[in-house]
Amino acid sequence: MFGSACGSSGIQLEPGDPNYEGAVLFAERCSGCHTLKAAGAKGSANRKLPHQGPILDERQETVEDVLYAIRNGGFAGALMPQNIVTGDEAQAVAEFVAEYAGRNE
Repeated sequence: MFGSACGSSGIQLEPGDPNYEGAVLFAERCSGCHTLKAAGAKGSANRKLPHQGPILDERQETVEDVLYAIRNGGFAGALMPQNIVTGDEAQAVAEFVAEYAGRNE
């Protein structure tokens, strides 16, 4: 289970959690389009817009797939910006998403 929400950000991990940095980065850079409860991310209320990313609470992801999507702007036909995070930040986001995606809690 997740810890209590931290501050007003809605992130449901404690600062000492190894995935906390990835959650913060996800909330800052990815929450405009993606929904993932652990990051307090709700995407856009209008799911009909073409720039909406997948609801990550509903699908599991691997670190490798997340890194691919980050580097390449998503998968075929996606409109995600390439390299929205890079290096260690991309790795932190990928590990966070792989750990918490698909839980649909």
